[in-house]
Amino acid sequence: RYRHTTDMLLFYSIQLSTLPAHLFACHSHYIRFSTDRSALQSVIGQNSVEVLGQSYPRDDFTNVTPKILAMVGRNLHNQSHHPLWLIKERIKAHFYSAYIRRSGTPLFSVYDNLNPVVTVEQNFDSLLIPPGHPSRKRGDNYYLNRTMMLRAHTSAHQSELVKSGLDAFLLAGDVYRRDEIDTSHYPVFHQMEGVRLFSNHELFSKVQNGEELSLFECGGQRTPQKQETHTLEAVKLVEFDLKDTLTRLITHLFGEDLEIRWSDCYFPFTHPSFEMEVRFQGNWMEVLGCGVMEQELLNSAGAGNKLGWAFGLGLERLAMVLYSIPDIRLFWSQDERFFKQFRVQDIHQPICFQPLSKFPPLHNDISFWLPESREGQESFTENDFYELVRSIGGEMVEKVSLVDDFIHPKTRRRSQCYCIIYRHMERTLTQQEVRFIHKQIERAAETELGVQGRY
Repeated sequence: RYRHTTDMLLFYSIQLSTLPAHLFACHSHYIRFSTDRSALQSVIGQNSVEVLGQSYPRDDFTNVTPKILAMVGRNLHNQSHHPLWLIKERIKAHFYSAYIRRSGTPLFSVYDNLNPVVTVEQNFDSLLIPPGHPSRKRGDNYYLNRTMMLRAHTSAHQSELVKSGLDAFLLAGDVYRRDEIDTSHYPVFHQMEGVRLFSNHELFSKVQNGEELSLFECGGQRTPQKQETHTLEAVKLVEFDLKDTLTRLITHLFGEDLEIRWSDCYFPFTHPSFEMEVRFQGNWMEVLGCGVMEQELLNSAGAGNKLGWAFGLGLERLAMVLYSIPDIRLFWSQDERFFKQFRVQDIHQPICFQPLSKFPPLHNDISFWLPESREGQESFTENDFYELVRSIGGEMVEKVSLVDDFIHPKTRRRSQCYCIIYRHMERTLTQQEVRFIHKQIERAAETELGVQGRY
């Protein structure tokens, strides 16, 4: 392994394009930029936000919370024998063994410790996500300020890695999104993605008369099957390689008898794009998205003479299915009864999670009148309320559901009612302590969100 050990080295400050090509050629099988991030505190000050030892000025876009910052640097996917680590290692082991260079080294390099603080340009613009796109909304992301944020997907690093000269890599990390509250959604989760680029020779070398074929064409048109600059034969070969690679990966994880189906979809950074679904326990479940990379993305990253594919998958989604983990909050548990079930000698050993004692839930409703919307600006979003509940209720909140949305016929004022389910993962909650938390949520909703309580 090639490893930088300087504690204060933070990846986002590294200009990968300045690193010599021979560094990657010699050590392409595994390059991990390592820092001791557990020792770096994250703090929200009056005028700045400090994350992993780096300070960022606050502005009107700052919306990251202390609860979220406390999770930055935990890196569950790098904690030995954590279920997310097991999934990551299984995927890594598969790619290492299945795809080998002529030199005998693995084709894919792996990055699993890149700084989660990225620029807005990295997170959106580098992936061709246009200004005004819904995914950029402040209500859906965690912003440090208008130019810096916690990454919403690992693809934020894609452009830098391609610029550095890499043509086959895997990338794993924690990502941050404001979201609903239930047993399968959490504001911090973990993704793993892969990228593979092909030169003209690499793609057509095994095709009869391949020297006569080309990746690109002039004057082409964009169709549902291809981009305007790509030849149809090149796209079909890349699509076949992509689907074959992912089918081999998923059957490696789930078993050879697995039913798989593909569906067309849309992503701003790939075309054509696809989703894979698997038949698991009688139901079709989406496990990943993928596609042929937009050529404009490769052109801007200095790889305009190549054509490539990319995929992304959620590690929690796979781990919950493979290990029968019923609640996404369990991944953040400190309970030894959870961890000891995943301490296995062989990462491929089947594991069926045995639930901890099932403690009873407590239900409490909250209803309020929403503030009037200002011109051109939403004054209240559901994600604002979910974030407030998370910041106060923490791990005691299992689920929040909107159960009623009402508009008064005369005043046209809008009212919403939410049901909050409280259930601790490790002990029984009393109605008295839940009521105390619930009262805090009611008061905070009025003072911070401007709603008017109906309780």
